Amino acid sequence: MIEKKYDYTITDEKTIERIIDDENINLNHMVLPKDTALPIHNSNSNVYFVIVRGTMTLTLGEQDTHKYGKCFVNVPFGLRMTVENKDDEILEFFVVKSPNPVNYK
Repeated sequence: MIEKKYDYTITDEKTIERIIDDENINLNHMVLPKDTALPIHNSNSNVYFVIVRGTMTLTLGEQDTHKYGKCFVNVPFGLRMTVENKDDEILEFFVVKSPNPVNYK
């Protein structure tokens, strides 16, 4: 078998899981119920959010907060970020980091 299969959890509970972590990319799957957030942190690579359900409340650096529904959002390297779910619907998204942070220069 040439291809590789990667599974992820289907849930409404808070979930943060690493799906792929290889030399090419780092891919995570996250589910945030209402009033939950990721820890405030700096982006450690080029980060791409793929929002598949709900609304993401995103604050980058000193910029005003923005809300995003089903879409792709790119966050450049080195930005301080806050990712939250302030809405009733469950927020579910994938985080693609490319290159993998261990290879970022």
